[in-house]
Amino acid sequence: MVKRVLALLVLLCAPLAVAPAPASAANSRSVTYAQTSAGFPNPERGLYHHSGDCDKETFSPATLRSYRTGDHISLVMCVFYLAEFKTGPIGAAALAHLQRQLDTVREAGLKAVLRFAYTTSTDGDDATKDRVLAHLDQLAPYLRANEDVIYLMQAGFIGAWGEWYYTKNFGDQGVVTAADWAGRKAVVDKILAVLPSSRMTQLRTPKFKRTMYTGSPLPPGQAHDGSAPARLGHHNDCFLASPDDYGTYENPAVEYPYLQAETAFVVMGGETCNPNPPRSDCPTAKEELSGFHYSYLNTDYHPGVLGGWEAGGCLDEISRRLGYRFALQTGAYPDRAARGGALPVTFTVRNDGYASPVNPRDAALVLRDTATSAVHRFPLATDPRTWQAGETTTVRERVRLPRSLPAGHYALLLDLPDPKLPDRPEYSIRLANEGTWEPGTGLNALLHTVTVT
Repeated sequence: MVKRVLALLVLLCAPLAVAPAPASAANSRSVTYAQTSAGFPNPERGLYHHSGDCDKETFSPATLRSYRTGDHISLVMCVFYLAEFKTGPIGAAALAHLQRQLDTVREAGLKAVLRFAYTTSTDGDDATKDRVLAHLDQLAPYLRANEDVIYLMQAGFIGAWGEWYYTKNFGDQGVVTAADWAGRKAVVDKILAVLPSSRMTQLRTPKFKRTMYTGSPLPPGQAHDGSAPARLGHHNDCFLASPDDYGTYENPAVEYPYLQAETAFVVMGGETCNPNPPRSDCPTAKEELSGFHYSYLNTDYHPGVLGGWEAGGCLDEISRRLGYRFALQTGAYPDRAARGGALPVTFTVRNDGYASPVNPRDAALVLRDTATSAVHRFPLATDPRTWQAGETTTVRERVRLPRSLPAGHYALLLDLPDPKLPDRPEYSIRLANEGTWEPGTGLNALLHTVTVT
């Protein structure tokens, strides 16, 4: 029986590395990890701040840093209005200001939820389709240059606040012709063309994606494949405000199950806009945040709804569970490993958040010499975007140790860095465990030491 089990492990692990068979069970030690209920900031998830119009205000590095340290917030909303440029190119000063804003976001260790719009008036005085497309060409190099700190980009541009309802050029107040739909799709297609392919775009209602692209939810096999359906998520900016969330839903009987399936793989977020008890109270809020896999919400609006959650005792839970919340459960690691051989590692991680990460995320096993502190990183094949909400994932991998690795004692750590910002610890994922996080390195200790001979 032991031989059969070992043979099966070899077959399962063979695609990950060509290496000798794993160490014997006698050479393996189990670790059980304690979870924490503490709140803390993690990249690309959670509550966000929205303090003003991004084109007029100037972000302060100290203020943005205080969001992380004081509020456990890693996201800031940037709605950048282009009101002056409805009939001409975006001015150089405005583009320079956009770059400074994103530079400040990077300096502070946050990421931006980005949207462009032309008006805040319900007269819908926006720009024509051709002008929007020309502006997107101008914005393209700025989107590429700041891919690292753009969490996502909302479709925007059309109508009041960029929410696609009140608009002079794309079908006003829900009366949308076939030509209007074609114009709207042209804008979204252009956004997907100029926005780096690693980033998603959000549409304001489920109807928009279902009309312009496909009425079926994204199949799991198409998740993260770079196609338009895989890059188009959703935002609800009147979450729980009325039976249909102020027009967000046209047919909840169809759109609810659609959205529940879709958002397991594409990003969902937004804000509240009106107290509407009992629908806006804790029970329904928690049910829909979980069912629709919310990754982020506005902490500044609506205060009546957020105050109701605080009074109802669910605000802290919601702030912890927005997006992903990974916690190690158990691990199994050898006590000894040989240079030139395999280091088999197994760990289980549970996602107690509402969603999974939506942007690319690396994973690596780190060996740190306990004597010299020298660090050696070994990429893992697992993709944290597949660690689904409410599920426990077991990662089994075999890492080949190079013959050049110095003999010694090595602490094992797990690194979940941002591939665009690998040297910034604040952009690495922190696990919800006791005694594992290293804020100075962005590493999660696996609480085990291996001797390499």
